[in-house]
Amino acid sequence: MSDAMIDVRGLRKTYQDFEAVKGISFSIPRGEVVGFLGPNGAGKSTTMKILTGYLAATEGAVSFEGVDAYTAGPEIRNRIGYLPETNALYPELIVMDFLRYVADLRGLSAKDAQSRIREVGGRCGLESVIGKEIGQLSKGYKQRVGLAQALLHDPPILILDEPSSGLDPNQIVEIRRLIRELGEDHTLILSTHNLHEVMQVCDRLLIIHKGELVADGTAEELQEREASSADIIMELKKGEVSPESVSSTLMDSLASSTVRHEEGALGDRFFIKPAANGDPRNEIFQLASSSGWPLIDLHRNALDLEGIFHQLTRD
Repeated sequence: MSDAMIDVRGLRKTYQDFEAVKGISFSIPRGEVVGFLGPNGAGKSTTMKILTGYLAATEGAVSFEGVDAYTAGPEIRNRIGYLPETNALYPELIVMDFLRYVADLRGLSAKDAQSRIREVGGRCGLESVIGKEIGQLSKGYKQRVGLAQALLHDPPILILDEPSSGLDPNQIVEIRRLIRELGEDHTLILSTHNLHEVMQVCDRLLIIHKGELVADGTAEELQEREASSADIIMELKKGEVSPESVSSTLMDSLASSTVRHEEGALGDRFFIKPAANGDPRNEIFQLASSSGWPLIDLHRNALDLEGIFHQLTRD
């Protein structure tokens, strides 16, 4: 049996001649909060719907705690709480009646339903609106009701699709706080295109683009990976030394590195691509000092997380 709470292997979804998801694979261990990112149309929502059983995959396998999702039958869904991007609520129902209805669909007894509604309603901050019609609520409270219905049957796995979409800044802060709390005792997938949200609440990132998984790791791992192969930029005071001589010295001293020179407004800029992953800035600084180069600036031209995301998902 797999140690993963969620295990996805070779997942593929095709609509006639359009391939929305192209054989992606990933595993999520128990208790991890994972951000599933990608631009609009990348395949995020399709993947989420397959995981929840709403859509059937064209190919591939999905298992929860080692149990195959497609052969286990409908009971596998009791392991999952799902908040879809379009929150499916009944505006004419009172919040309490809606949650009782969901509890009944989930097979909870009347006694258990009452206890869970009290517990989940408190956790989601619904005490003040429990007797109001859903249609009268703000978008933020409607999202809280959606989260409450996903939690009613106490699932170990939560799948949230764009939970902060359409909320105002104050509502977003409250929803993110609630998600962080839920992540303390659930395995959670958060589908979003909001990088700031991922940085706030997620342990790990999966980035999908055009149906393919293009990155998997923590934010720190992705940034370190980018930084390890980034150019080093050195700027020298203009007119003090020969750019050709500097470029030649750099390439001789930093074996197999490539150097490109550009004239800037204030100085000569040298873009140094290291031959191997690493950070040769200290070596370059020592070389500049011993050679008497008038150093203005020396930095690694690494992308931040937003830059990495755009680089991975641009057409």
